Amino acid sequence: MTVLVTGATGLVGARLLPRLVDAAVNCRVLMRGAKQAPPGVSAAEADLLDPASVMRAVEGVSAIIHLAAVFRTSDTDLIWKSNLEGTRNLIAAAKARAPEARFIMASTSNVYDADSPRPGREDDAANPQQAYPASKLAAENALRESGLNWAIQRFGFVYGDKDGHLEELPRLVTNFKMHPAQRMSLIHHLDIATAMNLALTGTMDGRIVNIADEAPTSIYELVALVGGTMEPSSAPLGNPWRLHMDVSLARSVGFRPIVRTVYQAMQENLM
Repeated sequence: MTVLVTGATGLVGARLLPRLVDAAVNCRVLMRGAKQAPPGVSAAEADLLDPASVMRAVEGVSAIIHLAAVFRTSDTDLIWKSNLEGTRNLIAAAKARAPEARFIMASTSNVYDADSPRPGREDDAANPQQAYPASKLAAENALRESGLNWAIQRFGFVYGDKDGHLEELPRLVTNFKMHPAQRMSLIHHLDIATAMNLALTGTMDGRIVNIADEAPTSIYELVALVGGTMEPSSAPLGNPWRLHMDVSLARSVGFRPIVRTVYQAMQENLM
């Protein structure tokens, strides 16, 4: 089995790829330019916005793990072009050159409406207003309507393996005026690999699945964990389920996080 991985040098991909290799998954990575592939994998020189190159990249693969996405920019046109058009090109290539391939797409908890009356559930209607989650939801829909064998994983806040993501939280709290009592679903990189390896078996075929650990944690606690401070508050929390996902479906299909809480990650030096 050959698995094509997009976004292999990104925040998630750079940490997932070695774990796939360790699990004896034969990986091919989509690389722009003449970059060298990481150890243990082959490279396909391609750009998701160049349909002809993507056609060549998917030739003969039995699965696709689509991680590539743009979100750390104010350029909304680039976000939509990369996340939706790039995904459409990958879908078209899979339909033409690898129609039997299992297509697993990474998505985000940010697609859920902030004013949801409960933790975000996979079958909830969603209408995100920001470019990143809106483009990811549109890409999800394109995949679901493609006729391919698909699975979609919506990740909680990704952290660990020295990625620096959680350490950005004190700045994000200030920029987005986040309430200290807001609880957020989390997922460690180790368990993204757990989820992807499970999806490669077909357990998640035809499903959207929320992927998170067992303990949504308050912004106040998370900021403190990384050595930051924020003003405490007992003011009412306007949207108590924002960024909090229901993970009962993931548990029902066999997903069991190895890193069950962010406190376990701290204790085991996995941050």
